[in-house]
Amino acid sequence: MLNRRHLRVKVLQSLYAFFQSGNTSLNAGEKELLFGIERIFDLYLYQLSLLIEIQRQAQRILEENRLKRIPTRDDLTPNQRFVDNECLQGIIHNPVLQAKLKQRKISWSEDLDVPRKIFIQFRESNAYKEHMEKETVTFENQKELILRLLKNHVCEFELLHHFYEEKSIYWLDDWELINKMIIKGIKAMNSGAEDAFELMNLYKEADDKKFAIALFHKTILNDKEFSPMIAAKTQNWDIERIALMDIIIMKMALTEIIKFPEIPVKVSLNEYIELSKMYSTPKSKIFVNGILDKLVEELISSEKISKFTTK
Repeated sequence: MLNRRHLRVKVLQSLYAFFQSGNTSLNAGEKELLFGIERIFDLYLYQLSLLIEIQRQAQRILEENRLKRIPTRDDLTPNQRFVDNECLQGIIHNPVLQAKLKQRKISWSEDLDVPRKIFIQFRESNAYKEHMEKETVTFENQKELILRLLKNHVCEFELLHHFYEEKSIYWLDDWELINKMIIKGIKAMNSGAEDAFELMNLYKEADDKKFAIALFHKTILNDKEFSPMIAAKTQNWDIERIALMDIIIMKMALTEIIKFPEIPVKVSLNEYIELSKMYSTPKSKIFVNGILDKLVEELISSEKISKFTTK
Protein backbone atom coordinates (compact mmCIF):
# COMPACT_ATOMS: atom_id res chain seq x y z
CA MET A 1 0.00 0.00 0.00
CA LEU A 2 2.61 2.53 1.09
CA ASN A 3 5.34 3.39 -1.38
CA ARG A 4 8.60 5.19 -0.56
CA ARG A 5 7.08 8.64 -1.12
CA HIS A 6 4.37 8.05 1.48
CA LEU A 7 6.97 6.70 3.90
CA ARG A 8 9.13 9.81 3.44
CA VAL A 9 6.09 11.89 4.38
CA LYS A 10 5.59 9.86 7.56
CA VAL A 11 9.28 10.17 8.45
CA LEU A 12 9.11 13.94 7.84
CA GLN A 13 6.10 14.28 10.13
CA SER A 14 7.77 12.20 12.83
CA LEU A 15 11.04 14.15 12.58
CA TYR A 16 9.16 17.45 12.82
CA ALA A 17 7.45 16.23 16.01
CA PHE A 18 10.77 14.87 17.33
CA PHE A 19 12.70 18.13 16.86
CA GLN A 20 9.81 20.33 18.02
CA SER A 21 9.36 18.37 21.25
CA GLY A 22 13.06 18.38 22.11
CA ASN A 23 12.89 14.60 22.37
CA THR A 24 16.25 12.80 22.69
CA SER A 25 15.07 9.19 22.68
CA LEU A 26 15.53 7.52 19.31
CA ASN A 27 13.56 4.48 20.45
CA ALA A 28 10.61 6.59 21.54
CA GLY A 29 10.74 8.51 18.27
CA GLU A 30 10.85 5.29 16.27
CA LYS A 31 7.82 3.94 18.15
CA GLU A 32 5.89 7.10 17.30
CA LEU A 33 6.91 6.79 13.65
CA LEU A 34 5.78 3.17 13.39
CA PHE A 35 2.59 3.94 15.28
CA GLY A 36 1.80 6.70 12.78
CA ILE A 37 2.42 4.35 9.87
CA GLU A 38 0.27 1.63 11.42
CA ARG A 39 -2.53 4.15 11.87
CA ILE A 40 -2.76 4.49 8.09
CA PHE A 41 -3.88 0.86 7.99
CA ASP A 42 -6.50 1.71 10.61
CA LEU A 43 -7.86 4.42 8.31
CA TYR A 44 -7.99 1.87 5.48
CA LEU A 45 -9.97 -0.49 7.72
CA TYR A 46 -12.27 2.32 8.92
CA GLN A 47 -13.18 3.17 5.32
CA LEU A 48 -13.95 -0.47 4.49
CA SER A 49 -15.89 -0.83 7.72
CA LEU A 50 -17.84 2.31 6.78
CA LEU A 51 -19.04 0.67 3.56
CA ILE A 52 -20.21 -2.31 5.62
CA GLU A 53 -22.01 -0.06 8.10
CA ILE A 54 -23.70 1.90 5.30
CA GLN A 55 -25.20 -1.39 4.09
CA ARG A 56 -26.33 -2.20 7.64
CA GLN A 57 -27.97 1.19 8.01
CA ALA A 58 -29.77 0.69 4.70
CA GLN A 59 -31.04 -2.66 6.01
CA ARG A 60 -32.06 -1.05 9.30
CA ILE A 61 -34.05 1.66 7.52
CA LEU A 62 -35.93 -1.03 5.57
CA GLU A 63 -36.76 -2.80 8.83
CA GLU A 64 -37.90 0.45 10.44
CA ASN A 65 -40.20 1.10 7.50
CA ARG A 66 -41.78 -2.33 7.88
CA LEU A 67 -42.60 -1.49 11.49
CA LYS A 68 -44.44 1.75 10.68
CA ARG A 69 -47.87 2.09 12.18
CA ILE A 70 -49.38 2.18 8.69
CA PRO A 71 -46.77 0.73 6.32
CA THR A 72 -47.16 1.07 2.57
CA ARG A 73 -46.83 -1.79 0.11
CA ASP A 74 -43.28 -0.63 -0.64
CA ASP A 75 -42.53 -0.65 3.08
CA LEU A 76 -43.71 -4.24 3.40
CA THR A 77 -42.06 -5.51 0.20
CA PRO A 78 -39.05 -3.21 -0.22
CA ASN A 79 -36.53 -3.21 -3.02
CA GLN A 80 -33.49 -4.91 -1.46
CA ARG A 81 -31.17 -4.51 -4.41
CA PHE A 82 -28.77 -2.22 -2.52
CA VAL A 83 -28.58 -4.25 0.70
CA ASP A 84 -28.11 -7.43 -1.35
CA ASN A 85 -25.44 -5.83 -3.55
CA GLU A 86 -22.97 -8.63 -4.36
CA CYS A 87 -19.96 -6.32 -4.32
CA LEU A 88 -20.84 -5.12 -0.82
CA GLN A 89 -21.57 -8.68 0.29
CA GLY A 90 -18.11 -9.75 -0.86
CA ILE A 91 -16.56 -7.06 1.35
CA ILE A 92 -18.87 -7.79 4.29
CA HIS A 93 -18.12 -11.51 4.33
CA ASN A 94 -14.38 -11.25 3.70
CA PRO A 95 -12.91 -13.30 6.58
CA VAL A 96 -9.52 -11.57 6.53
CA LEU A 97 -11.16 -8.14 6.77
CA GLN A 98 -13.47 -9.26 9.57
CA ALA A 99 -10.52 -10.65 11.52
CA LYS A 100 -8.58 -7.38 11.11
CA LEU A 101 -11.56 -5.30 12.22
CA LYS A 102 -11.98 -7.46 15.32
CA GLN A 103 -8.26 -7.49 16.09
CA ARG A 104 -7.94 -3.70 15.89
CA LYS A 105 -11.35 -3.03 17.50
CA ILE A 106 -12.54 -0.91 14.57
CA SER A 107 -16.26 -0.27 14.57
CA TRP A 108 -18.83 2.44 13.80
CA SER A 109 -21.13 1.31 16.62
CA GLU A 110 -20.66 4.61 18.51
CA ASP A 111 -20.86 6.81 15.40
CA LEU A 112 -23.81 5.38 13.47
CA ASP A 113 -25.01 8.85 12.52
CA VAL A 114 -22.26 9.18 9.87
CA PRO A 115 -23.00 6.03 7.82
CA ARG A 116 -26.74 6.58 8.16
CA LYS A 117 -26.54 10.13 6.82
CA ILE A 118 -24.28 9.03 3.96
CA PHE A 119 -26.79 6.37 2.91
CA ILE A 120 -29.75 8.75 3.11
CA GLN A 121 -27.87 11.23 0.93
CA PHE A 122 -26.85 8.49 -1.51
CA ARG A 123 -30.43 7.20 -1.68
CA GLU A 124 -31.48 10.52 -3.22
CA SER A 125 -28.89 10.38 -5.99
CA ASN A 126 -29.77 9.64 -9.62
CA ALA A 127 -27.22 6.81 -9.71
CA TYR A 128 -28.96 5.02 -6.84
CA LYS A 129 -32.47 5.55 -8.19
CA GLU A 130 -31.56 4.43 -11.70
CA HIS A 131 -29.84 1.33 -10.36
CA MET A 132 -32.80 0.38 -8.19
CA GLU A 133 -35.22 0.78 -11.09
CA LYS A 134 -33.36 -1.35 -13.64
CA GLU A 135 -35.02 -4.59 -14.67
CA THR A 136 -31.84 -6.58 -14.14
CA VAL A 137 -28.35 -5.74 -12.96
CA THR A 138 -25.01 -7.43 -13.57
CA PHE A 139 -22.16 -7.73 -11.10
CA GLU A 140 -20.40 -4.93 -12.98
CA ASN A 141 -23.48 -2.71 -12.46
CA GLN A 142 -23.41 -3.49 -8.75
CA LYS A 143 -19.69 -2.80 -8.51
CA GLU A 144 -20.08 0.52 -10.34
CA LEU A 145 -22.79 1.58 -7.87
CA ILE A 146 -20.46 1.01 -4.89
CA LEU A 147 -17.68 2.92 -6.64
CA ARG A 148 -20.09 5.84 -7.15
CA LEU A 149 -21.06 5.65 -3.49
CA LEU A 150 -17.42 5.80 -2.47
CA LYS A 151 -16.23 8.48 -4.90
CA ASN A 152 -19.22 10.85 -4.89
CA HIS A 153 -20.65 10.49 -1.40
CA VAL A 154 -18.22 8.92 1.08
CA CYS A 155 -15.16 10.85 -0.15
CA GLU A 156 -17.10 14.12 -0.34
CA PHE A 157 -18.91 13.84 3.00
CA GLU A 158 -17.73 16.74 5.15
CA LEU A 159 -18.86 15.25 8.46
CA LEU A 160 -16.65 12.25 7.75
CA HIS A 161 -13.63 14.54 7.24
CA HIS A 162 -14.22 16.04 10.69
CA PHE A 163 -14.59 12.56 12.21
CA TYR A 164 -11.23 11.41 10.83
CA GLU A 165 -9.49 14.68 11.68
CA GLU A 166 -10.41 14.13 15.33
CA LYS A 167 -9.04 10.58 15.17
CA SER A 168 -5.67 11.65 13.78
CA ILE A 169 -4.30 15.01 12.63
CA TYR A 170 -2.48 13.25 9.78
CA TRP A 171 -5.33 11.13 8.43
CA LEU A 172 -6.53 13.73 5.96
CA ASP A 173 -3.03 13.61 4.43
CA ASP A 174 -3.55 9.86 3.94
CA TRP A 175 -7.15 10.21 2.78
CA GLU A 176 -6.53 10.26 -0.97
CA LEU A 177 -4.14 7.29 -0.87
CA ILE A 178 -6.52 5.14 1.16
CA ASN A 179 -9.49 5.81 -1.09
CA LYS A 180 -7.42 5.02 -4.19
CA MET A 181 -6.42 1.70 -2.63
CA ILE A 182 -10.02 0.77 -1.82
CA ILE A 183 -11.19 1.78 -5.30
CA LYS A 184 -8.41 -0.33 -6.79
CA GLY A 185 -9.47 -3.31 -4.66
CA ILE A 186 -13.14 -2.98 -5.63
CA LYS A 187 -12.32 -2.62 -9.33
CA ALA A 188 -10.34 -5.87 -9.14
CA MET A 189 -13.34 -7.83 -7.80
CA ASN A 190 -14.94 -10.22 -10.27
CA SER A 191 -17.60 -11.68 -7.98
CA GLY A 192 -19.20 -11.35 -4.58
CA ALA A 193 -17.26 -14.29 -3.18
CA GLU A 194 -15.78 -13.87 0.28
CA ASP A 195 -12.23 -13.87 -1.12
CA ALA A 196 -12.95 -11.62 -4.13
CA PHE A 197 -11.81 -8.46 -2.35
CA GLU A 198 -8.09 -8.59 -1.61
CA LEU A 199 -6.86 -6.57 1.34
CA MET A 200 -3.74 -4.51 0.70
CA ASN A 201 -0.57 -5.00 2.73
CA LEU A 202 0.61 -1.96 4.67
CA TYR A 203 4.06 -1.92 3.05
CA LYS A 204 4.46 -2.17 -0.72
CA GLU A 205 7.89 -3.86 -0.51
CA ALA A 206 9.39 -6.04 2.24
CA ASP A 207 12.30 -3.63 2.89
CA ASP A 208 10.20 -0.46 3.05
CA LYS A 209 9.71 -0.60 6.82
CA LYS A 210 13.48 -0.88 7.30
CA PHE A 211 13.97 2.07 4.93
CA ALA A 212 11.63 4.30 6.97
CA ILE A 213 13.29 3.39 10.27
CA ALA A 214 16.80 3.86 8.85
CA LEU A 215 15.91 7.24 7.30
CA PHE A 216 14.47 8.43 10.62
CA HIS A 217 17.47 7.24 12.66
CA LYS A 218 20.18 8.43 10.29
CA THR A 219 18.66 11.91 9.88
CA ILE A 220 18.77 12.39 13.64
CA LEU A 221 22.18 10.77 14.15
CA ASN A 222 23.76 12.92 11.41
CA ASP A 223 22.07 16.15 12.50
CA LYS A 224 25.31 17.68 13.82
CA GLU A 225 27.09 16.90 10.55
CA PHE A 226 24.39 18.30 8.27
CA SER A 227 23.40 21.40 10.25
CA PRO A 228 26.65 23.32 9.53
CA MET A 229 26.57 22.22 5.89
CA ILE A 230 23.13 23.77 5.48
CA ALA A 231 24.10 26.84 7.55
CA ALA A 232 27.08 27.50 5.28
CA LYS A 233 24.82 27.65 2.24
CA THR A 234 22.21 29.86 3.92
CA GLN A 235 24.47 32.64 5.20
CA ASN A 236 22.49 35.28 3.35
CA TRP A 237 19.29 34.09 4.97
CA ASP A 238 18.05 34.86 8.46
CA ILE A 239 18.26 31.37 9.97
CA GLU A 240 15.46 32.22 12.40
CA ARG A 241 13.13 32.88 9.48
CA ILE A 242 13.87 29.64 7.62
CA ALA A 243 10.97 27.26 8.20
CA LEU A 244 11.83 24.31 10.45
CA MET A 245 10.11 22.07 7.92
CA ASP A 246 12.55 23.26 5.22
CA ILE A 247 15.53 22.52 7.46
CA ILE A 248 14.25 19.00 8.20
CA ILE A 249 13.51 18.34 4.53
CA MET A 250 17.07 19.33 3.59
CA LYS A 251 18.54 17.16 6.37
CA MET A 252 16.48 14.21 5.19
CA ALA A 253 17.60 14.81 1.61
CA LEU A 254 21.28 14.91 2.64
CA THR A 255 20.81 11.76 4.70
CA GLU A 256 19.31 9.90 1.77
CA ILE A 257 21.86 11.21 -0.73
CA ILE A 258 24.90 10.39 1.41
CA LYS A 259 23.78 7.43 3.51
CA PHE A 260 21.63 5.56 0.97
CA PRO A 261 23.98 5.19 -2.04
CA GLU A 262 21.63 2.71 -3.73
CA ILE A 263 19.09 5.51 -4.33
CA PRO A 264 19.99 7.80 -7.28
CA VAL A 265 20.63 11.39 -6.24
CA LYS A 266 18.19 12.72 -8.82
CA VAL A 267 15.42 10.58 -7.34
CA SER A 268 16.12 11.89 -3.84
CA LEU A 269 16.26 15.52 -5.00
CA ASN A 270 12.95 15.25 -6.83
CA GLU A 271 11.27 13.60 -3.85
CA TYR A 272 12.35 16.23 -1.33
CA ILE A 273 11.60 19.16 -3.59
CA GLU A 274 8.12 17.69 -3.96
CA LEU A 275 7.84 17.38 -0.17
CA SER A 276 8.81 21.03 0.28
CA LYS A 277 6.09 22.00 -2.17
CA MET A 278 3.49 19.95 -0.30
CA TYR A 279 4.39 20.58 3.33
CA SER A 280 6.21 23.89 3.70
CA THR A 281 5.86 27.52 2.61
CA PRO A 282 4.96 28.68 -0.93
CA LYS A 283 8.58 29.75 -1.60
CA SER A 284 10.12 26.59 -0.14
CA LYS A 285 10.37 24.69 -3.41
CA ILE A 286 12.75 27.27 -4.96
CA PHE A 287 14.69 27.73 -1.72
CA VAL A 288 15.15 24.02 -0.96
CA ASN A 289 15.97 23.25 -4.59
CA GLY A 290 18.64 25.97 -4.69
CA ILE A 291 20.35 24.94 -1.44
CA LEU A 292 20.30 21.22 -2.24
CA ASP A 293 21.72 21.81 -5.72
CA LYS A 294 24.70 23.67 -4.22
CA LEU A 295 25.22 20.99 -1.56
CA VAL A 296 25.06 18.11 -4.05
CA GLU A 297 27.52 19.87 -6.37
CA GLU A 298 29.92 20.29 -3.45
CA LEU A 299 29.48 16.67 -2.32
CA ILE A 300 30.24 15.37 -5.81
CA SER A 301 33.33 17.61 -6.10
CA SER A 302 34.63 16.40 -2.75
CA GLU A 303 33.79 12.79 -3.72
CA LYS A 304 31.61 12.34 -0.64
CA ILE A 305 29.05 10.76 -2.93
CA SER A 306 29.84 8.50 -5.87
CA LYS A 307 29.08 9.98 -9.25
CA PHE A 308 27.14 6.86 -10.31
CA THR A 309 24.51 7.70 -7.73
CA THR A 310 23.53 10.77 -9.72
CA LYS A 311 22.20 8.71 -12.62
